[in-house]
Amino acid sequence: MKLLELEDVYYTYKTKYQSVEALKGITYAFEEGLLYAVMGSSGSGKTTLLSLMAGLDTPASGRVLCEGTATDTMDLARYRREMTAVIYQDFRLFPLLTAAENIMYPMELRGIKKREAREEAGRLLCRVGLSEDYADRFPAMLSGGEQQRVAIARALGMQTRVLLADEPTGNLDETNSENIFRMLLDLAHKEGYLVIVVTHDENLGAQADVRIRIRDGRISESTGAQ
Repeated sequence: MKLLELEDVYYTYKTKYQSVEALKGITYAFEEGLLYAVMGSSGSGKTTLLSLMAGLDTPASGRVLCEGTATDTMDLARYRREMTAVIYQDFRLFPLLTAAENIMYPMELRGIKKREAREEAGRLLCRVGLSEDYADRFPAMLSGGEQQRVAIARALGMQTRVLLADEPTGNLDETNSENIFRMLLDLAHKEGYLVIVVTHDENLGAQADVRIRIRDGRISESTGAQ
């Protein structure tokens, strides 16, 4: 089932001195239950594409649609809370909150009571391969791989259907990179998430269901399950 669609999407960055066209007429449909790897050189437009799908901005022209509704007609703050979750390369955990508190944070923003959120945080830690012993540890007490697992658990706690990951293994060693990527694949295949990963790693990209290559703001190639 098509969950996210791009229709002739253009996006331009404007400064006082120049305009840079980052995306140039991208049309594509993403289906739930698959992991997509978006690949390309720096400056190709892949992170801009991810930002538009995350609802951080809207296209200059064209449309990003979620379940057939254009994001520029939605309350974007609500869209970001309810439909998409972003996992970042630098984890973006709150340093003064414990692992459990980091996971609880988006749940409490949605009105979930603290006790219920705490219980769910414990379940999510186990779901990403960490025991509840990690619940009261601060990010500085965790390895890079453990921090990324907490970041994924926090994203899952948002209960969205779309997971967007911007270089999620970029700060990890090879073993942790493989483990995190395998976890994201399992979330797509076993739990039906739409997972879209921006990555430079050709080895990880080869494991994706679909590989999309962006060059100069356009899709130059798409291979895989589509």
